[in-house]
Amino acid sequence: METNIKYVLYARKSTEQDDKQVLSIDSQVKEMLLIAEKEKLEIVEIKRESHSSKEVGQRPVYNEMLSEIKQGKFTGILTWAPDRLSRNAGDLGSIVDLMDQKHLLEIRTFSQKFTNNPNEKFLLMILGSQAKLENDNRMINIRRGMRARCEMGLWPTSVPTGYLSSKRTDQKCQVFIDSERAPIIKKMFEKVAYEGWSGRRIYIWLKDEVHFKTKTGKFFSLGNIFLTLRNHFYYGTFEYPKGSGNWYQGRHEPIINKELFDAVQQQISGQTMELRASQKEFAFTKIMTCGLCGSGITADEKFKKQKNGNIHRYVYYKCTKVKNPHCKCGFLNEDDLINQLQDLIDKIDINEIGIKEKIRDEINRHRKFNTNVLGLKDQKINASDIDIRNYAKHALKEGSPVEKREILSCIRGQILLENKVISVK
Repeated sequence: METNIKYVLYARKSTEQDDKQVLSIDSQVKEMLLIAEKEKLEIVEIKRESHSSKEVGQRPVYNEMLSEIKQGKFTGILTWAPDRLSRNAGDLGSIVDLMDQKHLLEIRTFSQKFTNNPNEKFLLMILGSQAKLENDNRMINIRRGMRARCEMGLWPTSVPTGYLSSKRTDQKCQVFIDSERAPIIKKMFEKVAYEGWSGRRIYIWLKDEVHFKTKTGKFFSLGNIFLTLRNHFYYGTFEYPKGSGNWYQGRHEPIINKELFDAVQQQISGQTMELRASQKEFAFTKIMTCGLCGSGITADEKFKKQKNGNIHRYVYYKCTKVKNPHCKCGFLNEDDLINQLQDLIDKIDINEIGIKEKIRDEINRHRKFNTNVLGLKDQKINASDIDIRNYAKHALKEGSPVEKREILSCIRGQILLENKVISVK
């Protein structure tokens, strides 16, 4: 029994298709805890992760574990199987390097043990390389199969609204007209091409008059409307993968003809509306709702030139008026919005666990900058030493748009804007 080894229990369930039958994270943890109890292993911490391990460095919990092993917090890893740790060469090399440097003394799995022994490390590398080989071969076979289906005119992934996928095994990748939704999709194209309707007018028509919903029971967003109107699939051709330049003639029945599609493209190219994804990004547009009509919140920026020649930028938030074109929610300046949010931080319940994770990441980034760039000694700062609410206020004022949204995502409740006032419901 290795009494001096401190273990971290690492459980991961990837999103890869072949892992659907593998034990769930909770089941992995339960089984490994039984082993730890039987072998009298000291478990210092349990880490769970659901990210795929195909790409190097894309698993934040895994990267955190490696960093803490280097710091001496753990000297052993307890996990379900070797492939839970690595399915790419980079992560496999990191594990072996830690063993070579004697930071990592032992890896235990359900049925095996690996120590800093040449034969055991060699076996670990073989098992990790075998998992990578399986991944690589699987991806090659998947791409080959996708390409073959496309060449046959079959659509290889989820079908656009207006079509249904066949559930029969002998009709794989074959799609059929959705008799309920296809006529409405066609009317969308006709209203834009022949009546000059805008995307927003189509949105209101679909929601308020037609009560149109997708197969999953959701209303069409404005972005989805534009994606639909620009989708070549509806007149019989498709590009796969998107942006590849590989075009195929589909075997499916078209909902519209090419002439109608071209007329729609000409019509919407002259409109000033854009897809949401191509619009300028603002910090608070995706996390607030209008308290009067329930629509989303959008933003506008204005520039004002002062007498001294300086140019000042102002950002205002307002209701999109999607659900009510006559909504009187009003405009709110971004500076006033931030001040109101900072006041709310002192009053409302926040998810301290989520913010502590962000503080820990910020501390690690600061520590690496001081050490690697400035050459300063490591300062021992812990997340528990930092006031949660003060950090949240600072991030709302000085953080990037992503950091600001992450902070607001830790607020328990729905953030509402109503008559220039922010509240949480």
